[in-house]
Amino acid sequence: MPKAAHTQAADHHDSAAKSHRQAASSHDKGDKSAAKKHSTDAHGHSTKAHESSKTAHGKSAS
Repeated sequence: MPKAAHTQAADHHDSAAKSHRQAASSHDKGDKSAAKKHSTDAHGHSTKAHESSKTAHGKSAS
């Protein structure tokens, strides 16, 4: 199970990075509404990534 937990954490980290890049791009284009949406999405993915990372770490330590 540790492999699946680490994979899930990595997927959430990838999603967070993608959303952060989209937020940066939108902000650069002056689209503050889209930037805020992508930033909010990124925060959600980051939160999930953090929780998934803690779970994966716990399973690896077992």
